[in-house]
Amino acid sequence: MTTTVQVRGSEGRGAQPEHLGRVIFITAAAAMGGFLFGYDSSVINGAVEAIRGRYDIGSAALAQVVAIALIGSAIGAAIAGRLADRIGRIRVMQIAAVLFTVSAVGSALPFALWDLAVWRVLGGIGIGMASVIGPAYIAEVAPPAYRGRLASFQQAAIVVGIALSQLVNWGILNAADGDQRGHIAGIEAWQWMLGVMVVPAVLYGLLSFAIPESPRFLISVGKLDRAKQVLAEVEGHGVHLDTRVAEIEQAMRSEHKSTFRDLLGGRFGLLPVVWIGIGLSVFQQLVGINVAFYYSSTLWQSVGVDPSSSFFYSFTTSIINILGTVIAMIFVDRIGRKPLALIGSAGMAVSLGLVAWAFSAHLVDGKLPHTQGVLALIAAHAFVLFFALSWGVVVWVLLGEMFPNKIRAAALGVAASAQWIANWAITASFPSLSDWNLSATYIIYTVFAALSIPFILKWVPETKGKALEEMG
Repeated sequence: MTTTVQVRGSEGRGAQPEHLGRVIFITAAAAMGGFLFGYDSSVINGAVEAIRGRYDIGSAALAQVVAIALIGSAIGAAIAGRLADRIGRIRVMQIAAVLFTVSAVGSALPFALWDLAVWRVLGGIGIGMASVIGPAYIAEVAPPAYRGRLASFQQAAIVVGIALSQLVNWGILNAADGDQRGHIAGIEAWQWMLGVMVVPAVLYGLLSFAIPESPRFLISVGKLDRAKQVLAEVEGHGVHLDTRVAEIEQAMRSEHKSTFRDLLGGRFGLLPVVWIGIGLSVFQQLVGINVAFYYSSTLWQSVGVDPSSSFFYSFTTSIINILGTVIAMIFVDRIGRKPLALIGSAGMAVSLGLVAWAFSAHLVDGKLPHTQGVLALIAAHAFVLFFALSWGVVVWVLLGEMFPNKIRAAALGVAASAQWIANWAITASFPSLSDWNLSATYIIYTVFAALSIPFILKWVPETKGKALEEMG
């Protein structure tokens, strides 16, 4: 599904002032999918150790329960575009909302480990759909003059979702007197953590009934009068609606539907620029960033931090993630993509190296020595900050800009698939690796952060200030 509309002679047009509030509401409602994306991805952090104890499973099985949602995410991302082109963007949002709701209820009240895994997969499909449909819809309804700023709502919603999930988990844990398996109203605390997501999921579904269908989809199915109404609603009545509809129709007719075959032709099968995109996606995950969001509570408890404090550190990490994302959004167009990525890579390598050194210390009474414990906390937060202000945003910006128009959609699909696979590999392997040697695990992540530096310097192009048509 194409997410942008090429408009001749209209880039200077913005929404009329009286319409801007409505446009912001529409964008925020669509970005609720991003919020659920972030929330559902990281809420499992609070339930990991409780699930291990409840079902008496080892690290390998536990990792599969945590990581299996990513398989669903890959499925959801793969089907969302075609489904949206067939039944509409709003209907896909509503399907995702239903999947999130069912997943939340099922995960909170599982009969056994296997059905918990099934509910996690359904939630993952919702994540995948939300990751595609949110940015696509926002790009199609946002007035050209506001598109960049409104598009940032999706990423902002994701990091806020991550943060709120950790805050809710911490609050529920305290209500259960610090016991992840403590009972609240007859249900264990971890079940409440997974079940609370039903609230934003239902809200997302309700909001989807309060926003209009994308004018691009409406035009594609011949509903021109309704498309004009939506265009007037989001771009203002001063816009010549017949001209705008004609522009969108012409852009849709001239689009090239890229396929996987268009990506072939390089020395190693794929075009070099596609390999670069895959490399960016893979490096983004191999530094171990999602360990911080899926396993941080377990990680801190493994080195002697009490559960309540470990949950609080998960929340503070997510706040740092928001701060870093804001920094990236401010500077990505000022200093460029490559310099920001290099700063992040260097900072991540140093931070991860310090974490690895701190975790190499022998535990005293089940805890890290004071110096190493403080250093581990500071370095872990610094790692998330350096990731968020660089690779967390820069990779998505580069993937949206670096591919030639002819192959952009297909190349983005391959790069996104590589990212889900790498994410799954890190998520599924961490519990077993940490049981083997926690310090060595972080040395592995440090090596990948260091290797990303020569990768950026040698192969990654700078796209700052270049038109998309210049990419070749």
